[in-house]
Amino acid sequence: MADERYDAMVIGTSQGGRFLPGDLAEAGKRVALVERGNLGGVCVNVGCTPTKTMVASARLAHQARRGAEYGVRTGPVSVDLAAVRERKRAMVTGARENYVSRLEKEGLDVIQGEARFTGPKTVEIALREGGKRGVTAPVIVIDTGARPRPPALSGAQNVPILDSTSIMELDTLPEHLLILGGGYIGLEFGQMFRRFGSEVTIVQTGPRPLMREDDDVSDEVAAILREDGVTVLTSATPDHVEEAHGGGVRLTVRTPDGERQVEGTHLLSAVGRIANTEALALPAAGIRVLDNGFIEVDEYLETSVPGVYAMGDVKSGPAFTHLSYDDYRILHANLLGGEKTSTRDRVVPYTVFIDPQLGRVGMTEREAREQKRSIRVAKLPMNGVIRALEAGETRGFMKAVVDAETQQILGAAMLGMEGGEIMTIVQVAMLGKLPYAAMADAIFTHPLLAEGLNSLFASLDA
Repeated sequence: MADERYDAMVIGTSQGGRFLPGDLAEAGKRVALVERGNLGGVCVNVGCTPTKTMVASARLAHQARRGAEYGVRTGPVSVDLAAVRERKRAMVTGARENYVSRLEKEGLDVIQGEARFTGPKTVEIALREGGKRGVTAPVIVIDTGARPRPPALSGAQNVPILDSTSIMELDTLPEHLLILGGGYIGLEFGQMFRRFGSEVTIVQTGPRPLMREDDDVSDEVAAILREDGVTVLTSATPDHVEEAHGGGVRLTVRTPDGERQVEGTHLLSAVGRIANTEALALPAAGIRVLDNGFIEVDEYLETSVPGVYAMGDVKSGPAFTHLSYDDYRILHANLLGGEKTSTRDRVVPYTVFIDPQLGRVGMTEREAREQKRSIRVAKLPMNGVIRALEAGETRGFMKAVVDAETQQILGAAMLGMEGGEIMTIVQVAMLGKLPYAAMADAIFTHPLLAEGLNSLFASLDA
């Protein structure tokens, strides 16, 4: 049977894939959208939507336990993890239904199955309901995302190991949760389950969690987690895992002080993610991948094959939902607007949804110094922000890196109450190329957290 011809094909559905296929169809193109799993991709189904829903439950439990600090009497606080899970599932269902509703476009054909390249512009789809279907299109966008990386750990095949998806399906609290990895995912789940009531131990190979951050930022994050009762083991390399006597797991780690063992009832692996590319048979299309399995793209998101693009987590670079959406913006402009928009020099913010949040944008102090830039660094503890004092949320600090010659803001780390929101204000200033003095002199509403930016940037002239 001959391959069925479309004007464009999108393989996979992420935040960007939520809009691009429909836009192409509305422009009069015949579009095939191929998805092997649930529509909506990682963010809707197993990423942002469910995890942040559970983070909200954990924060409420934490605040309820603090009631006496605010003069509010509460009784004993306990968490019904099954109810938390059901709330999470309801949020995912609503988000998925909203996603699906956007795909009801004339000219858009949703094909549920797994795609495999048979040539540069041809794909064979193993249909979910059985059988196969051949499709060809002059424009193909790969949007298959990424998934949790299995741990390279001796004995891992002999014990049950949770990942960032399966841990959200637990209906009873782990007595003691061991977590491999001190990155965003490990820290968010670690604090979350500690607040739910589990004992938590995070095992981090490097000397600090969040190794890409400045030392003072990652050290403060570790201090906050420890204050919340999380055990954070650093410079601890996992070596072997086995079933413990009486059930659970026993993890052997190597440290500068020698080998030690840690026992827990559950083990979560949060050691990174790998691209969903192995089923695509990319060599058959001539599409180059990097050594880590992610697809190589140029600044226009085009792969090594002209007319074939990659967007979202499956391509090289940072893996954030908002970056996937910006990939969509670029492809929309170039494929439908006749533009030549690129990823060059785009400012990529992100937030680690621990509590307090860590909002980050631009360069770290370390990166600026490595580039031999002449910089000035401003820092303000959150206990110097009136709103934070009033709310009883004084952990963390604000930090900004400024170019000493141009007075431009190079980057910022906002570790504090609503740190992501405060970071976004700084990001807008960076986009507008405002000098730091504009932030020092701006009139912000009193008493908002943003008011702390006055003091932060004014400290450079003190």
